Order: sequence, then C-alpha cells, then structure tokens
Amino acid sequence: MQIDVFNGDADGICALLQLRFAIPCKSILITGVKRDINLLSKVNAEKDDKITVLDISLAKNNHDVIRLLAQGVDIFYVDHHLITTIPKHPKLKTLINMDSNVCTSLLMNEFLEGAFYQWGVVGAFGDNMNQTVIKAVTGFCLNDRELEQLKILGICINYNAYGQSIEDLHIAPDVLYKKLSAYESPFQFIEKNPTLYQQLLTAYEADMVSASEILVDYCNDKIAVYEFPDMAWARRVNGVFANQLANKFPDRAHAILSFSVKNNAYQVSVRSPLNNKRGADELCSSFSTGGGRKSAAGINHLKKTERSLFIQRFKDKYQ
Repeated sequence: MQIDVFNGDADGICALLQLRFAIPCKSILITGVKRDINLLSKVNAEKDDKITVLDISLAKNNHDVIRLLAQGVDIFYVDHHLITTIPKHPKLKTLINMDSNVCTSLLMNEFLEGAFYQWGVVGAFGDNMNQTVIKAVTGFCLNDRELEQLKILGICINYNAYGQSIEDLHIAPDVLYKKLSAYESPFQFIEKNPTLYQQLLTAYEADMVSASEILVDYCNDKIAVYEFPDMAWARRVNGVFANQLANKFPDRAHAILSFSVKNNAYQVSVRSPLNNKRGADELCSSFSTGGGRKSAAGINHLKKTERSLFIQRFKDKYQ
C-alpha cells in the first residue's frame, strides 16, 4: 500500500503532483490545513507499506517516523523545515535541505530532473520564493506573462490552505489535489477548470481587501506586528498577507497574530526580512507549538499570557 502524506499548502500539493505525474500509483492521501503538521500521527501502516512525506517538519513528526520504521515501513521524506537530527535507518530515504531559498517543490523538481517543472514553479511561488523561482526556471521557455499566471495560481493554492479547520477553507486540500492532478500542466488547469480557479482567485482578492483594512499594531523600519480578529477571512489570509508585506518591505520582519476565542490563544505567522532570511524558525521554535524555516515560520498556539514575551523576542531577533 502507498500512502502519500503532504502539507495542504501549495508547496506540499505541487511536490506531490510532480511525483505522481512521474511515478503514477494509487495511494491513500493524508493531508490537512496548513498548520496541521503532525500528519504522520494519523498514519496506520503495515510492514512493507510505502509512505511518501512531503513538506511537513521531520522534527514535529520524528516520533511517528521511528514508530513506522519499527513496523517495517519504507519512508521517502522530502522537506525543508528546521531539523537538527535526521534518523538513520535503511528504510528511510530523505531529501532534506534547510536552505532559505529552497522549498519542497523545488527539491522535487530537482529530484525529477525538471520533468514537471511548471508545477515546481507554482509551488515555489506559493512559498513566496519569487527570486528563487526566476533563477530556477532559467533555460525553460516561460515568458513574463506565463510566470505571472503561475505566480497567481501558486498564491491561490497556498491561500486555500490557511485556516483553523477544513471548514475555513474554500476546498479541502485533498480534494484540490485530486482536481489539479487531472492536468499535467498548470496552464491546462487554468484553461480547462476556470470555475475553480476563479473561485480561489476571487476569494483571495476579497480577503486581501479585508486584511488591508487592519491597522498595524506596532511598526518601525525593522519590524511590524499586526493583530487579526477571530474571523474566517482572517484565518484564511494571514499567511499570504504576511508574504505580501515581506515582498513590499523586504528589509522589515513581520508578525501576524490571529486570535481565536475558541482556543483563547493566538496563531502566529512570522516572516523574516527578504533581504536577510534568517531566524524565523529559531524564533517560533522557542515556543512549544512553533516551527518552520528561516524565512517563514509560525506558532500554532500562543497563549494570551505569552503575547508580550513573543513580541519581545521578535524585537530582540530583528531590531
């Protein structure tokens, strides 16, 4: 049995699209919202089953990796998030690179020698790696208009992954993956499934208008902090809005705190300055539910009593 475990954002989805176009097979899909990263805890497997894991933190899933390996499962793990120690086991194959200019879709693109590079480009744009994408597609036949189309698609797929639950999203990530998997080229998807594409684009644009009306909570030339309300649009848009801010102010670090009345806590998105991609993973990992990568990271559950501590650490890291 093949089990595909993947982050529900653009990077995870586009990495899997590339792999399954190159190596087709029937598989069980396990995914979730962007912040649902302990996905391997949901996996029940038997000896000689095969598991592919894409774009979820090995550090956060280490216990289940060891559990599954002990059961005789083969694991192929591709990721770019912070990890200090990678388990060594004959049944574990890893492709992990924590460089701030690398994402899982680009790792998969390299692994497959560019066989489905357009989807790799979509995933990288979704992870806000705009300059990296331009360098990565050198030699491929993509004009400026096509690059812009792939960028917008990547942003829309990524936007769809953010939310506190599947109910916050416009379409569940596994369903979106299945719909996208009908098209070996993202341009075919845009052309032949305009209803879904336009649904995501229209919703993204509307939520971004709402986000633009939120006043900054604290700001100087080095950092900016925003606090979003407990509303579905805010939960959907906090990550892509943080990316937009990072692109607009590349010398400034950004933090967006989204409050949840239900959890009585904040969900946090952090972006390091694009001109100095460092520290977001270390900052967020200093909190129990935090993690990520050097340029972009987050905290799933920041207690109200920890808000001041987080902002102080944020200032200390980037000011």
